[in-house]
Amino acid sequence: MAPLNRTESASAHALGILNDAARRLARAGIGTARLDCELMMAHAAGLSRVAILSGPGDLPAAALERFDAMLVHRLKREPLAYILGAREFYSLTIEVSPAVLIPRPETEVLVAAALDFITQRPNARVLDIGTGSGAISIAIAANAPGVSVVAADISQAALAVARRNFARHHLEGRIAPRWADIFTPCDGGGAIGEFDLIVSNPPYVEAAALDSLEPELRDYEPVAALVAGADALECYRKIAAEAGGHLRRGGAAIVEVGAGQAAAVCAIFRDAGLRVAGVINDLAGIERVVTARS
Repeated sequence: MAPLNRTESASAHALGILNDAARRLARAGIGTARLDCELMMAHAAGLSRVAILSGPGDLPAAALERFDAMLVHRLKREPLAYILGAREFYSLTIEVSPAVLIPRPETEVLVAAALDFITQRPNARVLDIGTGSGAISIAIAANAPGVSVVAADISQAALAVARRNFARHHLEGRIAPRWADIFTPCDGGGAIGEFDLIVSNPPYVEAAALDSLEPELRDYEPVAALVAGADALECYRKIAAEAGGHLRRGGAAIVEVGAGQAAAVCAIFRDAGLRVAGVINDLAGIERVVTARS
């Protein structure tokens, strides 16, 4: 995929280049073509998006070369967040890489539910299962200064990204990364312990559905963070089966679920001896978060 055609010069008119690039992305089937181009150009130039759209119109050749390189990646349907290296989540900037799932707005519903629970227990000990980039742990800790969080993940590559995010937000003292498979430590350390609150956005895509996903998901995001068994409920069964042994009295487990999965996940928690306390819809009206109590 060739870079944009233009004469070689020290600078070029940004808006014309944006228009050309957006047309190319649109032809590639990308619905957010114009916005993506604006964000990539702003990143390449080290400016805000507003500055790009309202500025004098010319950018240095080096910035345009960086933009061209980003455009090539986006034309291959690489996720914009990976190209930019970060994603905003709960008004916080979170570093992302192909080692971690990109945080999504739907998961902010889980964070809001967790923070609502924490109002009752401001010094709660929290376990974040499958922390990935650490986005959920960071959003909770940044908005609840009395909590401590254990951020667990089976992927050491993901934990490396999470550690950088914890440092970026100056939360290393309150969020402890842990190499673990749900509740089972993989690092040779002691038991993972008991918690007031367990949160998780586990994999919830059926294996058979992987090929039908958008290329950005299917080809770039970590499969282990997306797919969980034939019926996509495997992780919920594992969490529910052991949650009771890791929750303090009156504690809660709050999990994100896929569209149409809430009833099945509620049944899994009930069968494990937990009390389902509620189901919360996301902004699209989809049942997105299940809360269970010990």
